[in-house]
Amino acid sequence: MLKEVTKDTLLIEVLENDKTKKVLERYQLPCLSCPLASLRLGSLKIGEFCEIYQIDLENLLEELNQAIKEK
Repeated sequence: MLKEVTKDTLLIEVLENDKTKKVLERYQLPCLSCPLASLRLGSLKIGEFCEIYQIDLENLLEELNQAIKEK
């Protein structure tokens, strides 16, 4: 079970949690549904993901961790 998201958390872990997956879906990123990207999901870290898509890492981490804390 995902307890905290850091820059080193794998993207696949975030996508396996319904709450954090919804946060990523709000960004409407094409790689979340791309078949080719699915090959890298197991090794792509959130920090790398943010760098690729030019997403503010600190804001995303805050949103993801807040989603985990919600009941």
